[in-house]
Amino acid sequence: MTDDDDWPEGIPHRLYGRRRGKKLRPRQERLLSDALPRIRFTDLGFAQGSKALWFEVGFGGGEHTLAQMEANPDTAIIASEVYEHGLCSLLTEIIPDGAEATAPLPERLRLWPADARELLLDLPEASLDRLFLMFPDPWPKTRHAKRRFVHPEMIPIVARVLKPGAQWRVASDDPTYQAWVRDVFAAQAIFRGGPPAEIRPEGWPPTRYEAKAFAAGRKPLYWTFTRA
Repeated sequence: MTDDDDWPEGIPHRLYGRRRGKKLRPRQERLLSDALPRIRFTDLGFAQGSKALWFEVGFGGGEHTLAQMEANPDTAIIASEVYEHGLCSLLTEIIPDGAEATAPLPERLRLWPADARELLLDLPEASLDRLFLMFPDPWPKTRHAKRRFVHPEMIPIVARVLKPGAQWRVASDDPTYQAWVRDVFAAQAIFRGGPPAEIRPEGWPPTRYEAKAFAAGRKPLYWTFTRA
C-alpha cells in the first residue's frame, strides 16, 4: 500500500473522522475479528469473470452496497468504510450469527476497512467501471475543505483508475458540499456531466442518509459524471 513518501502533495493524510462510536457488542467484535479479515480486499482475483468492477467510497450502513449486489449479481464490488459500526451493519446482513469464522462469503464482494484513497492510489490504471460517493461527510467548515473526497487533487486520482466512459456517481444533501461539487467539477476537463438530478435516478438504491436528509427537510442532489 502507499506509504508516506508516495502520498500525493496537497492531499491530507486524514480524510475521515472517527473510526469507532459507542462500545461494540460481542457479536460486532466477532464480526470484526473473525469475518472482516476473510472478506477484506487483497487483490483483484475475486473480480475475475465479473461483468464489471465497482468501488463504493464510504458505504455507511451498507444498504446501497447490498442493494447494488442484489441488483447486479454479475458485478464485483469493492466497498470501503472506516467506521466500525458501519462495517458491522453490512457484515450483519451477510454473516449468520455464530458463523463469523465459517459462513460462506459473497464471491463478488470485498471490503476495504481503511482510507479509500490508499486503495485508489494502488489499483491498476483503468480498472474500475464505476465509483460511488453517496452522501459523504461534507466537512462544512472552510478550513476542513481539504478533507472532502471531492477535491481538485482527487480528480486525476479517481480518473486514473476509471475506464474511459466509466461513471462517478455523487449524491449529497448538504448545500455547502453541493456548491463545492459544482465548483470542483466545473474547473476540470476530465469528467463530463450535466446538472444534477433532483429526484433519485433509477438504479440508485436509497440509503439511510438520504432518509435522514428528507426527514430534516434537506434536498439531495444526484450527479453522474462520466470519465472522458
